[in-house]
Amino acid sequence: MASYNKVILMGNLTRDPEMKYLPSGTAVTNFGLAMNERYTDRTTGEQRESACFVDVEAWDRQAEIVNEYLSKGSPVFIEGALKFDSWETPEGEKRSRLRVRAIRVQFIGGRRDDDEMGGGYTEAMPSEQSQAQSEQPQEQSAGGGNTATTDDDIPF
Repeated sequence: MASYNKVILMGNLTRDPEMKYLPSGTAVTNFGLAMNERYTDRTTGEQRESACFVDVEAWDRQAEIVNEYLSKGSPVFIEGALKFDSWETPEGEKRSRLRVRAIRVQFIGGRRDDDEMGGGYTEAMPSEQSQAQSEQPQEQSAGGGNTATTDDDIPF
């Protein structure tokens, strides 16, 4: 039987990310995500709002970047997969929960004053250097290289 496990969420962090390292040196960051839904109650006509809370985990370099750049309240777009955890408490009670294992994390919104990254994927890029490079056209020497690139030169 075929299966497909994909989750797409956009919301705000409910708490600051918590990063830990496994004995193997792999980083794991856990955080909560809240998604709000607004709707009109059909019986009363009142505007209502409900929230859905989800636990999310990120791994490896992505975990480190999430921990460094996101904080409580940060808007974020997550693509991931559901993961089922089950365990037994010391009192013998069985517990279980669903969480999302992040495959792709995209930052949403503008840059905060103390951030080096604005919106974007979790691939870090120094902002001052990249801004300086994007604001100045790239020129090469007159020895046969391309001159400044304009929007008309881009094929798409």
